[in-house]
Amino acid sequence: MISEAFAQTTELAAPAGDISFFALFLGAHIVVKIVMLGLIAASVWCWAIIIDKQLLFTRTRRQMNRFENVFWSGQSLEDLYQTLVNRANTSMAALFVAAMREWKRSHEGKKPAIASLQQRIDRVMDVTISREMERLENRLLVLATVGSAAPFVGLFGTVWGIMTSFQAIAASKNTNLTVVAPGIAEALFATALGLVAAIPAVIAYNKYSAEATRLSSRMEGFADEFSAILSRQIDERTQG
Repeated sequence: MISEAFAQTTELAAPAGDISFFALFLGAHIVVKIVMLGLIAASVWCWAIIIDKQLLFTRTRRQMNRFENVFWSGQSLEDLYQTLVNRANTSMAALFVAAMREWKRSHEGKKPAIASLQQRIDRVMDVTISREMERLENRLLVLATVGSAAPFVGLFGTVWGIMTSFQAIAASKNTNLTVVAPGIAEALFATALGLVAAIPAVIAYNKYSAEATRLSSRMEGFADEFSAILSRQIDERTQG
């Protein structure tokens, strides 16, 4: 049954001797075609994620550099806060706004809540860093999954294709190379598609994971520095 379906599909879909990629796809068994289409879809999805992450990390680095230049330029914290408070902030700017908002809330009213202000500010910045890292690392798991699973999915397509090829060869009782080669090529094409999907996904996952770690370290470093600045001001107001 499988060998007859394979032979009929090959005869109808691709001319004899045609081993172009499109012909290999048309001549493949239906299961192998599904595997190929799945791998092509996964590859397109991965490239969409790669492009999106490249733009995101580039934009985030620029925003960090721009904010650090402004922050260390000597501008007052209050003026900088008023400039950023009504914007959609990310990375270091989001850390700064979250900490300043907690600072201002703690000084509202007749009795400022300064006793545990330092701990609250540190906690707010930790939560903000976690949210920013979640934003940066979003969909990286897809790259890791495709990178690890795609070669095995392609191998499954190859095994299935070779199995149906040998069944067709046994049914036709012809082992001539011109008969064997197209079926084997169709099967191996699935493995090639698996590698095409997996290799960029693995490289991109490693690259962006390392980049996310570096950006996290920058944000944590800024949080420590800004926390020290606010801590000095808290001590001055407490002693005063």
